[in-house]
Amino acid sequence: MLPLIFTFSNTSEVEISTKTNKNTAFYAEDTTGWVDSVFASLTPDERLAQLFMVAAYPKKGKNEAVKKLITDYKIGGLIMFQGGPVAQAKLTNYYQSISQTPLIIAGDYEWGLSMRLDSTIRYPRQMMLGAIKNDALIFELGKEISRQVKRVGAHINFAPVIDVNNNPANPVINSRSFGEDRENVANKGIAFMFGMQENKVIATAKHFPGHGDTDMDSHKSLPVIKHDRRRLDSIELYPFRKLINAGVGAIMIAHLSIPALDSTKNTASSLSKKIVTNLLKNELHFGGLIFTDALNMKGVSSYFEPGVVDLKAFIAGADILLMSQDVPEAIKQIKQALIDGLITQEEIDERCKKVLKAKRWVGLDKYKPVEIKNIYKDLHTSEAELLKRKLIEASQTLVFNDNDLIPLKKLDSVKIASISIGSGNFTKFQQ
Repeated sequence: MLPLIFTFSNTSEVEISTKTNKNTAFYAEDTTGWVDSVFASLTPDERLAQLFMVAAYPKKGKNEAVKKLITDYKIGGLIMFQGGPVAQAKLTNYYQSISQTPLIIAGDYEWGLSMRLDSTIRYPRQMMLGAIKNDALIFELGKEISRQVKRVGAHINFAPVIDVNNNPANPVINSRSFGEDRENVANKGIAFMFGMQENKVIATAKHFPGHGDTDMDSHKSLPVIKHDRRRLDSIELYPFRKLINAGVGAIMIAHLSIPALDSTKNTASSLSKKIVTNLLKNELHFGGLIFTDALNMKGVSSYFEPGVVDLKAFIAGADILLMSQDVPEAIKQIKQALIDGLITQEEIDERCKKVLKAKRWVGLDKYKPVEIKNIYKDLHTSEAELLKRKLIEASQTLVFNDNDLIPLKKLDSVKIASISIGSGNFTKFQQ
C-alpha cells in the first residue's frame, strides 16, 4: 500500500490523501516468506481452522474446550472478554504457548480496555467523544488505546463503531456511536482508526452496513432496516465508504435484515453474499479482513443451526467466523460444501493467507510472550490519565445560555444552587 498522508485541524475536519482504496498495509505481498512458510505447514483442514475465532474468558482461566480447539483443530484466534489485564496476559501467554501457529487476539475495546477488563482506564464513550471539535484528540485516543491493547497481548480492536445513530430508541448502539451526523461519525472514526493502525493494531469498522437506525438488538432478534438503497448510500454506508478509502484494516458485518439489499427471508446481512461479497468487496472495493458479528447472537442463531450458520457466513464472503457455537460441526459443513462444489479450496486458501498476512503485520512472525511485570503501572501512565482529562474537558458542551448566565460571574455575591440526580452526594463537578 502506498503511504497515507493525513492531517488534523483544530476543528472537525480530517483531511485524507490516499492513492489506494482497496487494501491496508498488511495485505501487501509478504517479502519475508513467513506467510508462505506457515501456509505450507498447514493441512487443508488447518487452513480452514485459521478462519475461526472463539471466545476466551480471563476471569474463568484455562478452558479445556478452547485448549482442544487450539491444539487439535489449530484455530486462528481468540476474542477476549471478562477479567483483568494480568489475567488476560497470563491466559494469552498460555494459549499462545500451546498453539502451533501464533493466535491473533481481539477484543471489544471501544472506549478502552475497560469495556472488557477491570482495573483499567475508562475513556469516554463515543457519543461523548462526538462532541469534541478537535479530532486530533480522537487520533491520540486511538494511539493510546492501541498501546494498551498491545500491552495485554491483543492485536485487533473491534472498534470504531461507525454506525450513524439516528434512532434515539436504539437499544444496542446508542452511546457507542459518535452521533447522528454522518460527517462527524466518519471523521471521528477515521481519526480513531489512524491512531490505532499507526501503532500496528488493526482497527475494525462496525457494524456494516449500518446498525444505527434500529429499535431492536441483534443479540436478541433480527432487526429490520426498511430504508431504500438511496437512503442507505446517503447515511448508513457513508462512514464505511470513507473509512475504506482511508485504509481501515477490518470490517465487522452486522446481523441485520435489509430488504433493499437482500430480500431473502430470515437472512441476516452477515449471511448475505449480495451484501458481503457484491456490495462490500466488489462495489466498495474492500480488501481487508471481514469479520462476522458473533455467530451465537439470536439475529442468526434463531434461524440456522450451529455449523450451518458458519457455512452460510463463509459463502457470503466472511474471512473470520467469530464465536462459532460449534467449530467441529462448522468445519464439517464447510468441507462438505467443498465436496459438493459450493465453495473452492482456493477460496479457503486465499482467506487463510489473508489471516496470516494480518498476523505478520501485527508482529506475530516475531511473537514474544506478554511481559507480566508492571502491567498495571504501564497501563496507568500519567500521559494516559491526562488524555482522559483532555477528552472530558474538550467534550463539555454548552447547549443553551439564556440571559448569558454562563460564565458565572460575581461569585462573591451570587448564590448558586446545583442539583445532582442519582449520585447520592456531592459530585466532583459540584465541588
